[in-house]
Amino acid sequence: MTAADEAPLLVAENVYKHYPVRGGVWGRSVGAIRAVDGVSLAVAPQRTLGLVGESGCGKSTLGRTLMRLETPTRGTVMFEGRDLARARGDELQRLRREIQMVFQDPYSSLNPRMTIGEIVREPLVVHAIGSRTEQARRVLELLGTVGLDASTIDRYPSEFSGGQRQRIGVARALALGPRLVVADEPVSALDVSVRGQVLNLMLRLQRELGLAFIFISHDLSVVAHMCDTVAVMYLGRIVEEAPVEILFARPAHPYTRALLAAIPSLDPRRRTGAVPLEGEVPSPIEALAGCPFAPRCAWVTAACREDVPALEPVETSAHRAACIRRAEVAAAPLPVSGAPPRAPGASP
Repeated sequence: MTAADEAPLLVAENVYKHYPVRGGVWGRSVGAIRAVDGVSLAVAPQRTLGLVGESGCGKSTLGRTLMRLETPTRGTVMFEGRDLARARGDELQRLRREIQMVFQDPYSSLNPRMTIGEIVREPLVVHAIGSRTEQARRVLELLGTVGLDASTIDRYPSEFSGGQRQRIGVARALALGPRLVVADEPVSALDVSVRGQVLNLMLRLQRELGLAFIFISHDLSVVAHMCDTVAVMYLGRIVEEAPVEILFARPAHPYTRALLAAIPSLDPRRRTGAVPLEGEVPSPIEALAGCPFAPRCAWVTAACREDVPALEPVETSAHRAACIRRAEVAAAPLPVSGAPPRAPGASP
């Protein structure tokens, strides 16, 4: 039985994360920012789920909510049958050993006053794992795993490049032996020349350690290289979910098509027929009556403005889209080649 056939590692059901907005002299509630608005998803063992979308769509908030850095407004997040959304105290501490995070900015996610050895050792200290000797041995092992020399242990983050700092962040995330790692835009702040190195490191660690990833990115070339399944987010909702090959070949939501059409290409023939994405993203404070993408959609009909479409199967249960015209959209010719682009510097 493959990992994909096993029970999901993490299952989220109808997860909401709303932030109250207050105004006026008395600070009364005037609404809420709907950062995550009813998301359901599952992450399989040893697989990578990609979360993609424009900046501000809620993907980073969802990632932080799934690992309980944010408490969901409502909904359930089950990790191997345990409710992460409602865990408290020692139970939450134990669950956090299973789920770790690699943050977006390697320049702000590492404490500049701590040495590299102290940064990587800190999770072991917090969770009281091993003696000082065992912790020191584990730190050296982790640094070697991510390709850093033992001589770096007493140096500070300011002495390292962005790619090296992100390797340190990966080592810290692995310190507790997690089964799931949430990677929030882990290469977006890095030079193109080192992105492939960090991506290939993560793929190697996944194979060797049996990790599952939630990979958050706005870069579809990176997503194509890293992910098994992709969930496309728009205004706090998942509007399409599919295996990566199907998503790039037969997108069934107009927003996904627009994202694919926006992939840069040196070949002008790939852009023939591309429909530009126009208009502004609606306010996340306003509750829309119909499809949230309707104001920007080239496929919109009167029915789209009446009800919010559910995420429903397109051709198979593995491919779902929240669009009443999903079958037509999936059957339409692509404005791009449909071939998943390759991440810069990444090996096939």
